[in-house]
Amino acid sequence: MRLERVELRRLRLPLVSPFRTSFGTSTARDVLLVRVDTADATGWGECVADAEPSYSAEYADGAQQVLRDHLLPRVAAAQHDGAELTAARIGPLLAGVKGHPMAKGALEMAVLDAELRASGLSFGGYLGAVAGRVPAGVSVGIHPTIAELLDAVDGYLADGYLRIKLKIEPGWDVEPVRAVRERFGDVLLQVDANTAYRLSDARHLARLDAFELLLIEQPLAEDDVRGHAELARQLRTPICLDESITSARAAADAIALGACSVVNIKAGRVGGYLEARRVHDVAVAHGVPVWCGGMLETGLGRAANVALAALPGFVLPGDTSASGRYYRRDVTEPFMLADGHLDVPSGPGLGREPLPDVLAEVTTSMEEISL
Repeated sequence: MRLERVELRRLRLPLVSPFRTSFGTSTARDVLLVRVDTADATGWGECVADAEPSYSAEYADGAQQVLRDHLLPRVAAAQHDGAELTAARIGPLLAGVKGHPMAKGALEMAVLDAELRASGLSFGGYLGAVAGRVPAGVSVGIHPTIAELLDAVDGYLADGYLRIKLKIEPGWDVEPVRAVRERFGDVLLQVDANTAYRLSDARHLARLDAFELLLIEQPLAEDDVRGHAELARQLRTPICLDESITSARAAADAIALGACSVVNIKAGRVGGYLEARRVHDVAVAHGVPVWCGGMLETGLGRAANVALAALPGFVLPGDTSASGRYYRRDVTEPFMLADGHLDVPSGPGLGREPLPDVLAEVTTSMEEISL
């Protein structure tokens, strides 16, 4: 397969409601899409980098520049030398560029989508999905008041979500969790700290043990794996790592050190869906459950995430919410919740593609590159 043309397209998608975490508040998403055209098919990739380098060092403008000036020239050079391109070759081709996993993951996703569409194979079929639908959880941001939080959780449970994840930070942790547990009983409940705490907060975090949570996600800094291992010895609540898991090797190290007993897999954070599958395989080999995290993806990224979440090691509901949780109008046909589950697309490639009229409406810029 040879890439003939690449399109870097920027979108602005307003969120249904502001989403606040310890990294900040989002009211809209600045999306970078990668489209690749071959002689046989078109493929789409989605970069999950935010507009600002707050969640990670990557950001959308930087990802676009890295794709244009560093990643795509390497692909073009390989093709000029006669190489046939496959998704599996993208990682090795781009290894000379340090970092930038979200940009690399978006390009790999687009190439894989085109490759699978040309061969008639679905994303789920290629990755090794064993289910036709996956259980869906929802991530609930920090609210101005506990009363507003309870109203939001009540609405999500009424919609049918099977698991609630609460964002927490110092000053917004024990009491909101207590209120949700007391109001909604034995609902599947977990919390996400997004690196907001220090090891010295261990005694305070241990107060969460009383609420029988599924897990506490990434309480400490992403580079503090040893600190997580020590914290795990002081809490009954299982520790899940998110930002610390940057590769299959990082997952193996964290598990070996006892830093986590659950892993959140985000394909963009680890450099693409092929590395995400390797993280899954490492966790399964060590008997560690995994679940699929979300980054406010459009229907394109959500299609890939749902396919990933259908692999056998994903035994906990992920952040694979329906399209309507975030966007009033998605760029693809929306993902709809049914009995707390989302269907895994079965069509070739992602099984979803952008709706032309919606795409045109939300596009803010477009850059075309011929290879």
